[in-house]
Amino acid sequence: MDNTREMTVGTQKPRVSASRRRVDETRRVAKKFVRYPEGAERYSIGLTKFQALAKEAKAVYKIDGIALVNCELFEKYLETFREY
Repeated sequence: MDNTREMTVGTQKPRVSASRRRVDETRRVAKKFVRYPEGAERYSIGLTKFQALAKEAKAVYKIDGIALVNCELFEKYLETFREY
């Protein structure tokens, strides 16, 4: 039997372990591209401020009227504001 999944008694449905749930949660959080509202929530800043910073970071991709922000570029830009 696989170590990451356990079988529940009687039902034969695999039960996902806690470590697997954490991996799934990390993948969800670690998306490369986000829309403005999701990015503002993710970085705990206001929507307008997130939009402005994303544009300054040149991390915005526009596709058919949908704006996507590259989180890797945004985070790299965000690090330039670090106070030592």
